[in-house]
Amino acid sequence: MTSSADSPPGTRYELLFRSLYHTGRALAFPCDSEGKVLLDKLSDKVRQNYLDALAAVGHSYATPVVRLRNNHF
Repeated sequence: MTSSADSPPGTRYELLFRSLYHTGRALAFPCDSEGKVLLDKLSDKVRQNYLDALAAVGHSYATPVVRLRNNHF
């Protein structure tokens, strides 16, 4: 699974995009409890990965889900 290591402090949730084709692969982005990602808090690379994942929902990634963060990054 791929995750953002530069999560804003205090972020308890993540928006998880699971791959439709590769079991165990996913992208995760820090978010609030409603799944809102603060784009201005992300690095340029992580922001672009988030936007790419959003665009690929239904093609490469399943609909994202909000979950409590795994703090073992």
